[in-house]
Amino acid sequence: MVWNNRIVKNDKMKEEEILFELVKRELLDENSHPRVRKGRYEKFHMSISRIVDSSLTAQEKINLIAFYSQSMDALGKQT
Repeated sequence: MVWNNRIVKNDKMKEEEILFELVKRELLDENSHPRVRKGRYEKFHMSISRIVDSSLTAQEKINLIAFYSQSMDALGKQT
């Protein structure tokens, strides 16, 4: 499991849009109190480490890491 205690229900968004929103929330540390938020690059490193240590297949890990990388690029263009 990559995310603990994260439940998402949205019938109006495509799966990729939902995944981007989840990744964005994680990278921007939006689930934490503002005083304890970590930077985007630190969260990226922690996320990649968690993916590598997960029970996902090698291909799933590669795909998810690539998605995180693309999301980081997209977030960099937004700021």
